Amino acid sequence: MSRIITLREAIGEAMSEEMRRDDSVFLMGEEVAEYNGAYKVSKGM
Repeated sequence: MSRIITLREAIGEAMSEEMRRDDSVFLMGEEVAEYNGAYKVSKGM
C-alpha cells in the first residue's frame, strides 16, 4: 500500500531510518536542535 507524503516528511523518515539502522550515522548542522532543522525536517529526532 502506498501513501502520499511531503518531501519534508520523506527526508525526515529516511534520516531517522538510517540513524536507527546504523549507529555510525548522525545528524549535525545549523539549527538542527534549536529550530528542528531546515523546514523542521529533524523535528522529533
